[in-house]
Amino acid sequence: MSRKVYRPAQMNGTFAALRNAGRLEELLSLYEDDAQLLIDASGASLTGKAAIATELRKLIELPGTMVSNNTFCVEHGDLALLRADFSLADENGDIFYSGFTAEIVRRQADGSWLYVVDHAGASRYGATGG
Repeated sequence: MSRKVYRPAQMNGTFAALRNAGRLEELLSLYEDDAQLLIDASGASLTGKAAIATELRKLIELPGTMVSNNTFCVEHGDLALLRADFSLADENGDIFYSGFTAEIVRRQADGSWLYVVDHAGASRYGATGG
């Protein structure tokens, strides 16, 4: 199953909704086949959907509800640069994990957008609170 996003500014919100629903295959459908996932500030990265699936599975397994708000979207032709602030909150709404991401997405032939580079570790997933 795949999920299509037709406005790049909607990528982060769509990602969070799919993560919260535990839909790994639909999360993977947001990535180009040879996309790169930067997993921390050191530059460590994974390339390709099989490798990315492992990290996304870990994210899905984390407790809590994710919110991801796009802070900017700069479109240039068939590319867009995104940045989002995200958080994970427990059942009481207390945030226990937060940070920011940076991504490059590309318009596909059908008009949808997919991640090319997902810098999920832009802030190294800094923990907040105790």
